Amino acid sequence: MNQYLILLHDRKDFGSDLSPEDMQRIIGEYVAWSERLRSAGKLLGGEKLCDGEGKVLREKSGKATVTDGPFSEGKEVVGGYFLIQAESYEEALGLCRGNPHTKYGGTLELRRIEVLDGH
Repeated sequence: MNQYLILLHDRKDFGSDLSPEDMQRIIGEYVAWSERLRSAGKLLGGEKLCDGEGKVLREKSGKATVTDGPFSEGKEVVGGYFLIQAESYEEALGLCRGNPHTKYGGTLELRRIEVLDGH
């Protein structure tokens, strides 16, 4: 069984115009979707990432630098992730269907995790 990472790309301004009630309703949609996958034995984990915080590590010529971030000039940021298991990309894509993220203007990025020898 393969593992896949679903990255949730958000509009930077998502949620800024929503009432608390609307936000709770939308969260409920995510919970319902994830519970369907969990009950089918397909969901391995997932979380929302904290808004507006993080660190970026870069190394150049043997010297590491750490900066606040990530900050993007674009209009999207990674807002969370889900880890699922599926036999193929086709099955994984099928599991993504019904995820409310795209309904609200977000983008899902699906990536198969490559298992390295010794891990």
